[in-house]
Parts: sequence; C-alpha cells; structure tokens
Amino acid sequence: MTTHSVEHSDEFRAGRELGLNHVKLGMWLFLASEVMFFGGLISSFLHYKLNNPSLESGLLDVLLVGGNTFVLLTSSYTVVMALAAARTGNTAGLVRNLLLTAVLGAAFLAGQGYEFASLIREGMTPTSSVFGSSFFTLTGFHGLHVLVGLLWALRNLAKALRGGFGEGRALGVEIFGLYWHFVDIVWIVLFTVIYLI
Repeated sequence: MTTHSVEHSDEFRAGRELGLNHVKLGMWLFLASEVMFFGGLISSFLHYKLNNPSLESGLLDVLLVGGNTFVLLTSSYTVVMALAAARTGNTAGLVRNLLLTAVLGAAFLAGQGYEFASLIREGMTPTSSVFGSSFFTLTGFHGLHVLVGLLWALRNLAKALRGGFGEGRALGVEIFGLYWHFVDIVWIVLFTVIYLI
C-alpha cells in the first residue's frame, strides 16, 4: 500500500518537474472531447441546412443575436481581468470581474431565452422541421454550457469572497477561464454557421 502511494506521488512530482499540471491537462482533454461533441452537432446542422433548406432560417434575428454575441464576448474580457486580479492577489478586482462575468453570462442566457420564445411564437419549434430540431439542439446545448459556466463563475465568486484565491492560488480561476473561453469560441463558430452563412 505504501509503495503504491509513493509511486503515485513520484508520478505527480515528475509531472510538476516537466511543467505539467494534471488539473489543467485534464481540462484540456475535456475540452478536446467537447470539440468533438460540438463538431458532430455542427456537422449535422450544416448537412441539414444545405440538403434540406428551410424557410424557417429567415425567422432568425441576426441583429438580436449579434448583440447577444457581443455580450458573451465581453464576458471573456472580464474573465481575463478576473484571472489577472487573482494572480496579483487583488480580491476586489477578482470579485468585481467574476460578478460582471456572471451578469453577462446571465444576460446572454436571457437573450437566448427571448430568441427561443420569439421563434416558437413564429411557429419554429424543436419539432416543426429538421432545421428547427437541429437549431434548437445546437444552440440549446451551447446554452447549457453557458449555464454551467455561469454556475461555476458564481461558485468562484463565493470562494473569492471567502479569500480563497490569491497570489499563487489562482488555478481555479484559470481552469474556469479555459472553459469559459472555449464556450465563447464555440459561440463564434455557431453564430457564423447558423446566422451568417
């Protein structure tokens, strides 16, 4: 039993000496799997959009969603500022920027909810057509990822208020930032594929 724990400890020490952080590596591997997940959804959406053109695509409000996209991209800036604050031990800056990130994430979800409600009122639903089904699946899964990120931001905010981050203790904010930036990058792709092409 002792030998196993020593070997395990040696593995982690070797990883640190090589500059590998197992938590950060784990997040990168998770994000790689998410790339494949969203890649499959995007491929399906494009297949249906090109092979089964739908008049429902004309119901999409590019200006509304463009504004919503700006909100989400702005939240990436606040995440960068939160990480910078955490790394320098600036708790007030960390709290302020995590709170702004959460507010912007919630605003994005509210905008998406408004868009969904408007489309449903116009007759486009998850069951109205193949386009509707693929649209709501793709954007809905992205919205779910934003919701997870929002809850994570609030968790980090609560931890920051308790003094849980500071110089040399910013990894939790950095890992959250990787996830949040990934979600934003996915949205840029989705906005282009769904609304602009």
